[in-house]
Amino acid sequence: MTQTLPTDMTATLSNPAASAAAQDDFLVLENVTKIYPAQAGPNVVIKGINLTVKEGEFICVIGHSGCGKSTMLNTVSGFATPDEGEVRMRGKQITQPGPDRMVVFQNYSLMPWMSAYDNVYLALDSVHPNKSHAEKDTIVQEHLAMVGLADAAEKKPPQLSGGMKQRVAIARAFCLRPEVLILDEPFGALDAITKEEMQEEISQIVMDHRCTVLMVTHDIDECLFLADRLVMMTNGPAAGIGEILDIPFPRPRDRAQIMEDPQYYDLRNQALEFLYSKVAHDDVA
Repeated sequence: MTQTLPTDMTATLSNPAASAAAQDDFLVLENVTKIYPAQAGPNVVIKGINLTVKEGEFICVIGHSGCGKSTMLNTVSGFATPDEGEVRMRGKQITQPGPDRMVVFQNYSLMPWMSAYDNVYLALDSVHPNKSHAEKDTIVQEHLAMVGLADAAEKKPPQLSGGMKQRVAIARAFCLRPEVLILDEPFGALDAITKEEMQEEISQIVMDHRCTVLMVTHDIDECLFLADRLVMMTNGPAAGIGEILDIPFPRPRDRAQIMEDPQYYDLRNQALEFLYSKVAHDDVA
């Protein structure tokens, strides 16, 4: 039997360059501007954002508070619609939230009266109601084990530490197998030791599942350990992308090893210089 491939698939298979281009244009923000109404007049939060993300990339976004980092990511998640420009994934415009783009928030966003198991199960059941209970149970158990919470499945959020709550949130997001994982300062409320543990864990999970990640953070060292590229935002209003740094360290990454690399401190100083320079502090004389 002869199988006829769709035209676009045939073109991709016969043209490796087209396949590579499709991967390179996996996620595109094109001239994205977001405006919110305010008493003093329209508040242009971000303006003219242009960014192309490859499939499987880990992108960290930094900038001063109020520069529109979360707003930019909200246009990817679908929680915010650009007033100008558009966001596309695999060539399709993003206009609303979807399970292919999951968000992990700093405040965990767990149902406090439900167990860790039930919090993850609820998300899975909402997106895949037609899966059997046995299949959903297996998926939930696997993902709780993946984040080291197999023994805490029946505990409710008030019985969990901050790091454990964040692990539940990560398990809930990953159980849906999203193509894009959006992390909005997920480790900001954690103590230093737990924070490093979670960074190691998310790095390994992302490598294992080859997920594309967009992450907002204020921590430059976190960026240098986790990211493939560091996107630095200028100050608002009308914030934009001021500079992008490529992070050259191969994966898997050893924290101690990369911190001994002279490039690490060159990149760190470059990011710090940007954050304290006129391009970031355009409101400072």
